[in-house]
Amino acid sequence: MSDASRSLARRAESPWRLGGLSLREFTRRVGAAAVQHEIFDRAAALSYYFLFALFPTLLLLAALLGMLGTPHLMEELMSYGEAVLPPIVASLLSQTLVEVVAAPGRAALSVGIIGILWAASRGVRSVIVALNVVYVVERARPWWRRQVVAMLLTLAFCVFTLTALALLAFGGRIGEAVAAWAGLGEMFTAVWRVVQWPVAILFGIIGMDLTYHLAPAARGRLRWLSPGAVVAITGWVVASLGMRIYVANFADYNATYGSIGAVIILMLLLYLSAAMLLVGAEINAVIERTVPHAPPTR
Repeated sequence: MSDASRSLARRAESPWRLGGLSLREFTRRVGAAAVQHEIFDRAAALSYYFLFALFPTLLLLAALLGMLGTPHLMEELMSYGEAVLPPIVASLLSQTLVEVVAAPGRAALSVGIIGILWAASRGVRSVIVALNVVYVVERARPWWRRQVVAMLLTLAFCVFTLTALALLAFGGRIGEAVAAWAGLGEMFTAVWRVVQWPVAILFGIIGMDLTYHLAPAARGRLRWLSPGAVVAITGWVVASLGMRIYVANFADYNATYGSIGAVIILMLLLYLSAAMLLVGAEINAVIERTVPHAPPTR
C-alpha cells in the first residue's frame, strides 16, 4: 500500500468522521444504544459507588499532595474547585479535605497506601463493569486483573488531577518566570493565564481517553482527543457550571433540606458526571462498531 493510500485509510478511520455516518444517523444510533444499555440507570449506580470512593480518593490525593512539600497548596487548589463546583459542594469537599489530612488520616496513611488505593478504586471498578456493557464485552477480565487495572487507573486519575490542578495553581507564576526569562513582557503572562484553563481541560480529555481505552476488556486503538472524551469533559464542565449558577441564584437547598442539602447536590453532581462518562463511552463505542475493524476481547 502506498503512503497516499495509507493516509487515506487513516483519514477514513478518524473517529471525527463518525464512521462515515451522517450526524442525524449517528445521533440516532447513540441514543438507541444508550437506551438499550440503560446508561442513565447505570449512571445512578455509578454515582452511588463514586460517593463511597470519593473520600478515600481525597485521602489519596492529599497524601500525594503532601509529597510535593508546598505549604498552603491545598487551599489554593480548592479555590479553583470553588470556581467550578456549586458553593455548598465545594464547602463540603473543602471541609472533608481538612479532616482527612488531620491526624486520623495520617495514621490511616501509615497503615498502608495500598489499602487506601484499594478503597479509592471501588468507583473505577464499577466504571469497568459499566463500560464492558457499553462496549458489548462478552467475556470480562479475571477478577484479580480487574482489581489491578482499577487501582492503576485510580492512581493515574490522581496524578492527572494533581497535574492539572498544579498547572492552574502555578500557571501564572510559570508564565511570569518564562516571560521574564524570554523578555516577552506582560502580554505573554496574560495569555498564559487564559491558556492554562484549556490545558487543564486537555488533561481531563486525555485522562478520559485512557479510561475508555484501558477500562473495558476490549482491545481497540487508543485514540487521543476522541469525540466521546471531548463530549464527556465538555458536558461535565457545562453541567458543573450550570449547577453552580442554579444553586447560587435559584435554589436554596440548605433552607429546604438543611445540612443534607450539600450531600444531595453532591450526589446529583456525581450522577451527572457518571452520565457524561457513559454518554462519551457510547459515542466512542458506536464509532468503533461502525468503522471496518472490530475490537477483539482482551
